Amino acid sequence: MPYGDAMNARVRSEERRAEIVQAALEVIAERGYRGASLAAVAERVGLTQQGLLHYFPTKDALLVAVLEDRDRWDAMPNTRLRVELIASIVEYNAMRPAIIQTFSALLGESVTEGHPAREYFTERYTRVRSNLAEVLRTEYGERLPSGLTPERAAPLLVAIMDGLQYQWLLDPESVDMPGAFRDFLTLLGENRQHPA
Repeated sequence: MPYGDAMNARVRSEERRAEIVQAALEVIAERGYRGASLAAVAERVGLTQQGLLHYFPTKDALLVAVLEDRDRWDAMPNTRLRVELIASIVEYNAMRPAIIQTFSALLGESVTEGHPAREYFTERYTRVRSNLAEVLRTEYGERLPSGLTPERAAPLLVAIMDGLQYQWLLDPESVDMPGAFRDFLTLLGENRQHPA
């Protein structure tokens, strides 16, 4: 196969994989991981289940691809992160309900024994708590104005972010996710004035 044809085939394959991952994200958001089937994902992208298996040999492999894509979307900059940027991430999340719904569905299911995403979420939360503790330490030092250490405040920050996402997904008209998160920053001791 000529080089140009091989490159075109590779690009088409990568585009097809991305299309399958997007379809899987939608199906998982609608049905949860356990309720999502490879057949439903295949149908959504116009493939047979056997055709989908060419790209992703198992449902778990497809789940890993969905989670890896989500991590790429949410990649944090390598520069020093500030608390205010975390508030901006919450605002950004409010603009992409399908991704947040999928993440939340998978997170909820992952607490059960044997779920293929359990290890991913366990490791992810360890990393996120550590990163947020460093953000808080950079912003406030060894003690926040409230007296909490960054390590004590980081799990609260994560819990607020994820808990607000669940409430917002259930009743987006009643829950102002970005506003409520900014209110929590005030409780942490963030004293800057924020726009209403």
